[in-house]
Amino acid sequence: MADVVIFHNPNCSTSKYAVGVAADLGVDVEERRYLLKAQRPTRDEIVELLGELEDPATDLVRRDANFAKLGLSDADVATPDQVADVLAEHPELLQRPVLVKDGTAIIGRPKDRVEPFLKG
Repeated sequence: MADVVIFHNPNCSTSKYAVGVAADLGVDVEERRYLLKAQRPTRDEIVELLGELEDPATDLVRRDANFAKLGLSDADVATPDQVADVLAEHPELLQRPVLVKDGTAIIGRPKDRVEPFLKG
């Protein structure tokens, strides 16, 4: 089993950065390509991830054009249960990258959070 799981979008420069830093440090990584149907996290996995997350649960949701297009607002992702529901239905809204190690998870934004987390 890998030392670290990275919820990864290969089209995202910040996500690619996190994978690259892990490789440079020699950290064994499992890339979880959450946009692929076969690798999408279930609601239960999202709830587990939220329990490990050092950041506020609501920060796990991207507030991008798609968020607005879906008619969502901050009130729709104010609680961990709401976040889990929204991300289970719309995995493309998962903030990226998310790094998980030893029962702790962080959002790898800004980029300077990645290396200390992987080394720690």
